Amino acid sequence: MRRLAITLGVALALAGCEGGEQQELRAELASMTKDLRGKVDPLPVVKPYEPVPYTAYDMADPFGPAKIQLVAAKGTGKGTGGLQPDLSRPKEPLEAYPLESLRMVGTLERGKQTFALVKADAGLYRVRVGNYLGQNFGVITKITDSEVALRELVQDSGGDWTERESTLLLQEADLKEARK
Repeated sequence: MRRLAITLGVALALAGCEGGEQQELRAELASMTKDLRGKVDPLPVVKPYEPVPYTAYDMADPFGPAKIQLVAAKGTGKGTGGLQPDLSRPKEPLEAYPLESLRMVGTLERGKQTFALVKADAGLYRVRVGNYLGQNFGVITKITDSEVALRELVQDSGGDWTERESTLLLQEADLKEARK
């Protein structure tokens, strides 16, 4: 009997804890969620796949082996234009420098021949018509008081050599430094 009384007491104690705050929480939660229902947006309409016809079948494939072999055959340096640099001649000192790093600082005249003074790094060079400048096989074609005109040979993407005209202009600031 004693056991029954203890069990009954424990059951009543637990029943007493059941009400109060928990009931209020459950009621508040039920009132907050009564209007909530899971809403899922409808799936977007998938457009049917429409294949696009390939219309460039008659054009040359730029990545095909035939195109690569054609460029490789042209790129041998022989070209079809007939222009090519003379690779057997000895290089001149100013051909080791890019044209952008060379500066014309003045001119000299000796008899009827005009020379240009060209500065490269710390060195000063005297050049005349026919000398080579720059890394693109540039040959001096004309020297005036204010510029050196060049004809360069550059290789295009097809492997052919083409001519390009360039000039090296007189640098006034360097001329003033040279006179000091």
